[in-house]
Amino acid sequence: MDPTSASLYFGSCTRCSKAVYGAGRACRAMGHLFHNKCFTCSVCISGLIYCEEDFMFSGVHPSPEVCNSCGNLITDLVLQARGKSYHPSCFRCVVCSQRLEGQPFSVGSDCRVYCVSDYHRVQAPRCAACRMPILPTEGSTETIRVASFNGNYHVECYSGEVDLI
Repeated sequence: MDPTSASLYFGSCTRCSKAVYGAGRACRAMGHLFHNKCFTCSVCISGLIYCEEDFMFSGVHPSPEVCNSCGNLITDLVLQARGKSYHPSCFRCVVCSQRLEGQPFSVGSDCRVYCVSDYHRVQAPRCAACRMPILPTEGSTETIRVASFNGNYHVECYSGEVDLI
């Protein structure tokens, strides 16, 4: 063995047990030394090295969260809403695309998520008298309506008269 290469000896590779010589040809991970070519993903037995994707799907990690909106893995913060998981940036109103993280939201009869104002605009019942949507008053989140004879009415539009003929 030549003395120059002996000074560049770093130890034995954890994977193949062969000597590691020369800077830039090895890496240290998890407190162990590996040849660069030996430091690879191992999708078989727990305790080995995994790339991120195989680690998430290998069974050594709890089931990964998949975003209900984009379908991609959630590897950091998970937003739970309606019993489903989302990236915080993917939880948005279906009409205006406003982010709804930490905001009030509504779910329509179509099971889609709306910001409150779009929900009222899109899903609000129509008044049987004037045909306009029945919306909450300014500054309120609750709607007041009169339901009579299979129709919905604004309080001010409902006359209360019943034509029995």
